[in-house]
Amino acid sequence: MPRNPRLNRRSVARLGLTGLIASAAIGSLPEGLLAADPDTTRLVYFGTYTGAPPQGAGIYVARFNAADGTLSEPSLAAELRNPSYLALHPSKPLLYAVSEVADADGKPTGSVVALAIDPATGLLTKLNHQSSGGSGPCAVSVDPSGQAVLAANYGGGSSVCLGIEPDGRLRPAVAGNPAGFIQHEGKSVNAARQEGPHGHSIDPSPDGRFAVVCDLGIDKVLVHALDAGKATIRPHGATAVAAGAGPRHFAFHPDGRHAYCINELDLTVTAFDFDAQAGALEPVQTLATIPAGITDRSGFSTAEIAVHPSGKFVYGSNRGHDSIAMYAVDLPTGRLTFLGAEPIRGKTPRNFAIDPSGRWLLAAGQDSHGVSLFSIDQTTGKLAFTGRTVPVPAPVCITFR
Repeated sequence: MPRNPRLNRRSVARLGLTGLIASAAIGSLPEGLLAADPDTTRLVYFGTYTGAPPQGAGIYVARFNAADGTLSEPSLAAELRNPSYLALHPSKPLLYAVSEVADADGKPTGSVVALAIDPATGLLTKLNHQSSGGSGPCAVSVDPSGQAVLAANYGGGSSVCLGIEPDGRLRPAVAGNPAGFIQHEGKSVNAARQEGPHGHSIDPSPDGRFAVVCDLGIDKVLVHALDAGKATIRPHGATAVAAGAGPRHFAFHPDGRHAYCINELDLTVTAFDFDAQAGALEPVQTLATIPAGITDRSGFSTAEIAVHPSGKFVYGSNRGHDSIAMYAVDLPTGRLTFLGAEPIRGKTPRNFAIDPSGRWLLAAGQDSHGVSLFSIDQTTGKLAFTGRTVPVPAPVCITFR
């Protein structure tokens, strides 16, 4: 199984963190996390890369106030190795995380971890874990019915589906045909990054009938047929993007008829039409994620993509350029217009998240060890920095509950 280069290429800024976040003890919560108005506040979780400070120690939790866009001091919610991506259950107090490693349980694989949420404190209790079937799992999602967890393995170049027990625990991948595991095949033109398959994201379709997988290594967006009740996936279709593009993350539009993929290697976003009945994607447009006048793009790459809850805007993150690309959506067609790129006031925006109210965006600076807060203009979609950055060690993923 190919070694996961992501585990070796993370640059770590040699910066110290203020406060006690990096060494926070589980169970020691700031008062602001416990005392909150449920009508305006909600828990927000941060997945991190772990190790010696300034790296993280696991999953952190804070409370976000949508009334004024403020974030409490994060606390350690659960110790876990490299919980780089997180996903919440749609109806139960459960959180699922990948452990992005290549040696889980002494085997050349990563794992997917099930955790129970204490609704009062936000603290997490580990329920169990299962093998991801490949090294370096870097993305996780839950199907809309809450019956299955999906994960993509970067190092292993594969996809896995794990069933969920009634208490939230994970079942191992189903064997047979169809099964709960698919090994991707192929390569593409970038010898350094596309020597083989590298699954980078996996997202269920809105109706839960399909799972869409971006594979950076083969320049394809794969569609798997999903049976969440049986926790199985099987190959259904594939759509190619430009050679060397490196599809990374994917997001459906709220209308279910359009979708977007951010391409890591060539700094672009591709818009698709989606036929929900057929489970088919058709690329219709590709745009840059940084302004055209920037010619030196050495060290640049993209990371996350998200659609605003209103469906009117799309956002994507640029590492190296350290910005959030902004797009307006033509609602009838789903096509995009580039609005510019807003600096995050930090380094390496691996991930960002829009709060459920649609008023705020939180951007994770992985190498500046902080989360920057922005307001969203509801008419133009433009971002405005609030002046606030909250220390979080090596933040990689942000998930609102």
